[in-house]
Amino acid sequence: MDTSQKIPRPSGQVLKDKEFVYTLTLADMDEINARNKLGGGVFSLFMGGSQTKEIDTEIRAAVDRQVKVLVDEGKAFIHPGVLFVDDSHLLDLEAFSFLGRAIESEMVPIIILATNRGVTNIRGTDIKSPMGFPLDLIDRSVIIGTQEYDADSIKEILRIRSEEEKVKLNENALEKLTEIGAKSSLRYSVQLLSLSAQNAGSTKRKTVTVKDVERVSALFMDVGEAAEHLKKYEKKLMYH
Repeated sequence: MDTSQKIPRPSGQVLKDKEFVYTLTLADMDEINARNKLGGGVFSLFMGGSQTKEIDTEIRAAVDRQVKVLVDEGKAFIHPGVLFVDDSHLLDLEAFSFLGRAIESEMVPIIILATNRGVTNIRGTDIKSPMGFPLDLIDRSVIIGTQEYDADSIKEILRIRSEEEKVKLNENALEKLTEIGAKSSLRYSVQLLSLSAQNAGSTKRKTVTVKDVERVSALFMDVGEAAEHLKKYEKKLMYH
């Protein structure tokens, strides 16, 4: 191949192909369509403008149809969100009914219901059910069992939490917090972590020691200690 051969330079206009990617939630699209109905526009969502009230069912249904068309045409892609509901045994039948209808939608997010209940009544009824959920919802669910944290897991979580909160812990203080967490709960030991850091800060020290943990542990009680204290107090009242 002759490398000295020159290739003529192309002439004319250069064809450019631009691709614009917009990230919108379904709530954003509901808001846009509601404002268009009231005389607003797409840019009113970003530039301010009149605030809309509760979006009616017709607009939500129209947005769902519009999104489905865009997905079928390959012009849009749905990234499912996550709906996390803690203490979900507190939901009543009306809320569970709404979730049951939402699950049947193609654009439903990933729903995570967290609870620590066994067989209990569905809230507002006399119906007993596992975890306080309706049986038809349980049939369509994937149940993930959890286990108690061991000492090594508690220690690692406390280490990560201290790094996130910018708290310097020496090894003895970490071991003491781990011991408290294994005895009471991880949540309580995490609370003592923040209190220990405040105690160390009050004495102008940047590192939390075991003395800080022991001091705040002596000042505060966990749930079990508080319950025992109340029982002793009740007994004293009974004797009086």
